[in-house]
Amino acid sequence: MARILKGAPAAATLDERTMRGVAELSARGITPTLGILRVGERPDDVAYERGAIKRCEKLGIATKSVTLPEDVKQGALIAQLARLNSDSGVHGVLMFRPLPQQLDESAACEALRSAKDVDGITCGSAAALYTGRGEGFAPCTAEAVISILRHYQVPIEGRHAVVVGRSLVIGRPVAMMLLQRSATVTVCHSRTANLAEITRGADIVVAALGRAETLTAEYFSPGQTVIDVGINFSEAKGKLVGDVDFEAVEPIVEAITPVPAGVGSVTTAMLARHTVLAAGASL
Repeated sequence: MARILKGAPAAATLDERTMRGVAELSARGITPTLGILRVGERPDDVAYERGAIKRCEKLGIATKSVTLPEDVKQGALIAQLARLNSDSGVHGVLMFRPLPQQLDESAACEALRSAKDVDGITCGSAAALYTGRGEGFAPCTAEAVISILRHYQVPIEGRHAVVVGRSLVIGRPVAMMLLQRSATVTVCHSRTANLAEITRGADIVVAALGRAETLTAEYFSPGQTVIDVGINFSEAKGKLVGDVDFEAVEPIVEAITPVPAGVGSVTTAMLARHTVLAAGASL
């Protein structure tokens, strides 16, 4: 049976560091504040916002939520971002994506100041991640993967890590962070030939395809650590599942994150951590 890498202990460790940062800032008269910008009422966005606010409140971080209508015009969205940029009392900003189709998402992302971009959506944040210079942060979910590996003391240096997924939100940022920690990294995707052969040869597999239970037992081998980033609703099972077929894979590998109760809680903890770091950087 595999070791189950639950997110809660890793999130708790992050929260301890965050609370120390909040206390230090509070002693200087600063309350770290997260601005949350949501367009419309997507259930997953609403649920994530609720969880983020709850965690921030627990840690002493203030939140300022702004909700715009689903049919908002581009100019109104950009104007709202400008207000958040200029508000010295807001240290970090989370803007939910994807945005409705009538909006230019790339332009909206670039309207946000990188210094306040606590979820890695701007080009400035990407540059900081890939070059080590500049302002901004890595995407919270991508950094949560690294945080889980670190918390459970999974060796990264010198190991072969396979990232299945190439998005700018998870796949490519995770690959870069693993590379920075001296892993040998292979990035795969849905069109990779011989994908199962490649993943079976890895020490660490990060599953970030966004397709329910796509990676079955044939993709894995004994001794591996599997980080499943996917969150999908299975109508057949009536519950949330990952990109990995947990029931089939868990008996094979050495360690695996569950879905739910895996990466998700660490993601919100990382969002809070980034907000505190942004507040400190604003001094």
